[in-house]
Amino acid sequence: MKWIISLICWGVFAISQTHPLMSQTFSADFLQQQGTTGALTLTTPGAQHFARLASTCIQTEYPNKLSHVMNDSTEVLSPKALHPAFYGCFDWHSSVHGHWMLVHLLAHYPNMQDASTIRQKLDENLSAENIQQEVAYLHQSGRSSFERMYGWSWLMKLALELEQWDDPMAKKWSANLKPLVDVMIERYLNFLPKQTYAIRTGEHPNTAFGLSFAWDYAEQTGHTELQNVIRQRAKDYFLEDANCPASWEPGGADFLSPCLVEADLMSRVLAQDEFANWYSDFLPELPKELMVPATVTDRTDGKLVHLDGLNLSRVWCFKRILANLPAGHPANSALREAINRHLEAALPNVADGNYEGEHWLASFAVYALTQPNQR
Repeated sequence: MKWIISLICWGVFAISQTHPLMSQTFSADFLQQQGTTGALTLTTPGAQHFARLASTCIQTEYPNKLSHVMNDSTEVLSPKALHPAFYGCFDWHSSVHGHWMLVHLLAHYPNMQDASTIRQKLDENLSAENIQQEVAYLHQSGRSSFERMYGWSWLMKLALELEQWDDPMAKKWSANLKPLVDVMIERYLNFLPKQTYAIRTGEHPNTAFGLSFAWDYAEQTGHTELQNVIRQRAKDYFLEDANCPASWEPGGADFLSPCLVEADLMSRVLAQDEFANWYSDFLPELPKELMVPATVTDRTDGKLVHLDGLNLSRVWCFKRILANLPAGHPANSALREAINRHLEAALPNVADGNYEGEHWLASFAVYALTQPNQR
């Protein structure tokens, strides 16, 4: 597996010939091999490298893209006035998963150089007062579909990370966040029985992704009602699917693979033998359209750079699928190859000096690298 690190760093060198910032943004010291599988994980310098991106942007108010229904002229307000906890990183959901990444990295890499500064920023943003204002915003008229379900899912991811970290500040932030988590759970429980059809886009509204982190939260915190609803709706939407049309992928602005995030979700809600049978019908073979990393032609374009995120989200889906298929499954070899290809293509581009990608891609990279080891 060492050759993957070498190839990634060679890609950085090649890019740096035309983009000088790249020579300062990635190093072989940022990655290490783990255990007998050789899976790549971050080192402490690598964690610091990614943390600095989110640490910078969670309190950067502009540029900003609001998803805001204004009921009257009194609601023409700044991002920070509307969302005092999650106003940075260009949009609400990117701010939420930026906070998740920082919490995760603090928990697993406590000796990062900027750890004390990151703690201070999280403490400022995740105050009880700020979270109560986020809750109040959601209870206003016209907010029922706010961040449904992409932002909801990342909020559940942040909540679970805080609940699992045995740290005094994390416990305080978790308690502060709980009223907002309760609102999100209520929204899942109210909305899912009404959503007749799954949304299968490669962007924010994707249903499968919207259920994935909520499932993890419900499963690991013992919220049986939420877990049962998600399992039932996942089966209603996806259990009969076969021969996913992967040749239609990727879409020009995808940061999720509709086929792969569906398989990712089903690997959660089905037992391993059930999942193996389902997956064999769903993707009988991994097509070239999913094996080849997506090409990004302009990283200053906020939509085109989504494809860097697609390459990273494919990695976490490939890893979870591989981890949930039995040893010797015919798909395993192709999945391992696809993981390596996509990491090689994606990791050098997380930090390239363009805010269009830098405000969110690090979270995708960290999540991809923290997924279960390859078989």
